[in-house]
Amino acid sequence: MFDWIIWLLSWLFIGTGCVFIVAGAIGLFRMPDLYTRLHAASVTDTGGAIFIILGLVLQAVFVEHNPIAAIKVVLILFFTLFTAPTASHALAKTALLSGHVPTDENGDPILDSSETAQKLARSRPEK
Repeated sequence: MFDWIIWLLSWLFIGTGCVFIVAGAIGLFRMPDLYTRLHAASVTDTGGAIFIILGLVLQAVFVEHNPIAAIKVVLILFFTLFTAPTASHALAKTALLSGHVPTDENGDPILDSSETAQKLARSRPEK
């Protein structure tokens, strides 16, 4: 009886993670500009990774009786949680530094010019 509950719960987590990842993939096609696409992809991929790894940890500990595999999968999750947001931030900042201006829902630029975007992306003010 207990194994059936673990299987159901783990596959619910894995299925939920897959839904998150598919939603992020759809967001890549549906969103209008780079910044909203980047947001859709990074948030849903991180959420999808969390749910999929929760399901895999349940499978590893309770079904396979392999806690070492669960520890390895959790370490992969921590690595993903630290690197994915950092990579998204670096990509968005590089886009701003290269002069890629964000747009609103109508496609109109939010900033005045690409120079304004570059100034916004700089960590330190120019002297």
